[in-house]
Amino acid sequence: MKKLEAIIRMERLGLVKNALYKSGHVSLTVTEVKGRGVQGGVVERYRGTEHVVEILPKVKVELVINEKDVDSVVNIIAENAYTGKPGDGKIFVIPVEDVYRVRTGERGSEAI
Repeated sequence: MKKLEAIIRMERLGLVKNALYKSGHVSLTVTEVKGRGVQGGVVERYRGTEHVVEILPKVKVELVINEKDVDSVVNIIAENAYTGKPGDGKIFVIPVEDVYRVRTGERGSEAI
C-alpha cells in the first residue's frame, strides 16, 4: 500500500476530486495548507503598493491506495492539477506499512 500526498492549487481541487471519484478512488482527506516552492511566492499589488506574498494557500490531498494503482492515480492527479504555471504542486508517494479500520477491525487492503 502507498499513501499519496498531493499539494495542489486550491482552484484545481474540484477537478482532481471529481477525476479520482470517477476512477473509483472515493476515499481521501483534504487539508488547506500554506507553503511555497521554488517559485518563492508572488508579488501582488494593493492600492498601488507592491506586497510580496511568500507563503501561498494550497490544498493537500491525501489518499491511501493499493500499490498497483499508484501510476494511474498519480497520472490522474497530475493531469487535473496541471496549469503549466509555477506552483502547480507536487505529489509524494509514501510507503504504508499497514491500515486498520476502526469500525470493523479490518486490516490491510480490505481496510482501504
